[in-house]
Amino acid sequence: MVALLLWAVIVGGYYLYSRQNELTIAGSLTKLAEVMTSSLYGPLFYILLYALRPLLFFPATILTLMGGFLFGPIGIIYTVIGSNASAMAAYTVGRYFGGDLLSDDENSSGLQKYIGRMRENSFETVLIMRLIFLPYDLVNYAAGFLQINWKAFLAATAIGSIPGTISFVLLGASFGTLDELLSGDIHVEPITFISSIALIAISIGISQYMKRREGAR
Repeated sequence: MVALLLWAVIVGGYYLYSRQNELTIAGSLTKLAEVMTSSLYGPLFYILLYALRPLLFFPATILTLMGGFLFGPIGIIYTVIGSNASAMAAYTVGRYFGGDLLSDDENSSGLQKYIGRMRENSFETVLIMRLIFLPYDLVNYAAGFLQINWKAFLAATAIGSIPGTISFVLLGASFGTLDELLSGDIHVEPITFISSIALIAISIGISQYMKRREGAR
């Protein structure tokens, strides 16, 4: 209900603003990009939007790409701050609604044993899930629901999300400006694009190494 209410406010606000200013969708996007990039409040708004993103069920990948597209490489800093804030927001929601549904009174079941192992190795578990690019919010809500230690969750998220954040921000930054895209002048900056793909490959490689090391114990 909260998400529906927020979306109603956003869509309604956009409709009224575009009607009053006689803006097309392309014109609205250009205006938004100008506001976001020409003001000190732009990055703050982006971080706030990222932090509230779980309540809107808005995909993290799209916002991360937008961070690179709008702000360039400096968007990495804004996205890291926003993504960690959104992770804790979703974790808190998951922990609140999860409650004691998965209590330790049933440790004899296979599920409870697996959950117990995840809780004991919270940092490595979350870190691996970040490095293999599992759905961002799924990991956040699941960690809260399973009552994984919040300090380990935050540390693993901050570290494990860095390769993915940098790669997707660079990917967004490689597509040029909004005006170029709207005019059909689509091109990709090769060095930035290749760097993005390389970071994704490195991240997956690190996760595979950690999984093999974990399995060897």
